[in-house]
Amino acid sequence: MLAQADPDLDDGPRTQKSATTRMCAVSREVHPIDELIRFVVSPTGEVIPDLKRKLPGRGLWVSASRRSVAEAVRRHQFSKGFKRDVRVAPTLPADTEALLLRSITDALAMAAKAGQVVSGFGKVEDALNRGETAALIHASDGAADGIRKLDAILRQRSEKRGESPVIATVNVLTSAELDLALGRTNVIHAALLAGPASKTFLSRCQMLVRYRMADDDKTAEAARNSRA
Repeated sequence: MLAQADPDLDDGPRTQKSATTRMCAVSREVHPIDELIRFVVSPTGEVIPDLKRKLPGRGLWVSASRRSVAEAVRRHQFSKGFKRDVRVAPTLPADTEALLLRSITDALAMAAKAGQVVSGFGKVEDALNRGETAALIHASDGAADGIRKLDAILRQRSEKRGESPVIATVNVLTSAELDLALGRTNVIHAALLAGPASKTFLSRCQMLVRYRMADDDKTAEAARNSRA
């Protein structure tokens, strides 16, 4: 049957729980599923990203980069892969990025509700001094001076304890986006504390950075710093 023989499509999330790799429909290369985005067809016939890999129906996988998604749209890869007429918005690459960004702010809000986020320079400094920080979050449009000061505090603490000063740094959200996620105003710096919700946030940040990296070499450093 086609459903069993077609390498482009999975048979649905319930039958693919053990899958750890899939083939990108554009490059034809096999990658870990964490480096791919699953797309499904909605009941109205529109192709939509399934970021959590839970939506019903068969799915087509594309490398998690804006360039790959744009190429899939340009080459009509979704119609070919699903082997039917589907509606593909020309804005799908940008729409996918917007959903990835929304998933990050949602995850940060959940981490804050779980008590795994503190914001404000003073509270971040205290968290660093206590050694409770799993990652630093800086607004992408924030001043560099504050970042330098917090980095200096981290280095000083690490030198006293003989530890490595390396710590995950996230700078993919603007101050306004941080405000929205944390329910505060003028958030420039925040500290992420250890916990399950924090791991989810960092994982989603990695996906967004990976998605943007293919088109902007400036995010390469952010990709390295945003790893958990």
